[in-house]
Amino acid sequence: MSLRSSLKLLGALGAVTLGAASLEACHNPRERPPAREYTEPSTHPATPPELRRLRASLQALPDPVEFDQRKMVLGRRLFHDTALSVDNTLSCASCHAINQGGTDRRRTSLGVRGQVGGINSPTVLNARYHFVQFWDGRAADLRAQAAGPVANPVEMGNTWPNVVATLSRSPDYVAAFRESYPSDGLTEANVRDAIAVYEEALVTPAPLDRFLRGDDRALNDEQREGAVLFESVGCTTCHNGIAVGGTSFQRMGAVRDYFALRGTPLTPEDAGRFNVTHREADRHFFKVPTLRNVAETGPWFHDGHATTLEDAVRTMAAVQLGRDLDAAQVQRIVAFLRAMTGTIPAYAALPPST
Repeated sequence: MSLRSSLKLLGALGAVTLGAASLEACHNPRERPPAREYTEPSTHPATPPELRRLRASLQALPDPVEFDQRKMVLGRRLFHDTALSVDNTLSCASCHAINQGGTDRRRTSLGVRGQVGGINSPTVLNARYHFVQFWDGRAADLRAQAAGPVANPVEMGNTWPNVVATLSRSPDYVAAFRESYPSDGLTEANVRDAIAVYEEALVTPAPLDRFLRGDDRALNDEQREGAVLFESVGCTTCHNGIAVGGTSFQRMGAVRDYFALRGTPLTPEDAGRFNVTHREADRHFFKVPTLRNVAETGPWFHDGHATTLEDAVRTMAAVQLGRDLDAAQVQRIVAFLRAMTGTIPAYAALPPST
């Protein structure tokens, strides 16, 4: 089907976006936006107005990304070191594997002693562009985020004094921290900072970025059709900015009850932002996730309930906007989402000799 023909089909569509714990749409963190007035999409094959608006809503990754090289190398080693866990079995990379989209591709993560966590592991890639960290936003930045898993009894089960003591027995670590942090050396704060610097370096340039910089050929016809659909129905209301998400909290199930549709008992994690603020108005609100590399980060949603990206698109269309998309509409959106799959930087992997 040509781009011109596909664009004409959009006149039959309402609104869909990919939101709340995975793909949502709202202006206000606690309220759905008013219905968006429908405008017949342009059929001009060059650059339809929807694509011009898309370029205004999304931002390309900065090039180059700046970071402290020495601290990044130290943080990379720490990120992959199982010494941070109480029984020396898990590292940060166990749940955030760089070669698996920055996740573990499990419904919920495994912790020390085989314990099963209660929430899906979000990607660490491009996390520097999120306004807060964790699904419930309990960490203000990556340095605060790095403190949590180490001391979580279900995750790494350790204590920070024990981590510092363990690392201090390594002459290599002591020397590396002295070089990177000459004023105070190996401390909890500096361990967390080094890990955060490494995470800040984990950016993944994608075809989307070339398109956002003006290269119309960066997307194929199907992806361009999906991009027009993505913008014209309002997905950029929540999925915007550099990370194509990560800029607000939204309710999971704005129109239809997601949890009733899921058909399984509620878990403590399903409360979302409420677990942080204890405000009833925040129940079932989650940070809108990034859509960068979304094709690589399944299963999807905070509970890992969607097993395919198509499933995620269909479900969110239904529970967020009350829309039942047909297969062709879903596939066009998915094609565009695949244009957000980026290239892992060569420095992200731990050298084999380390």
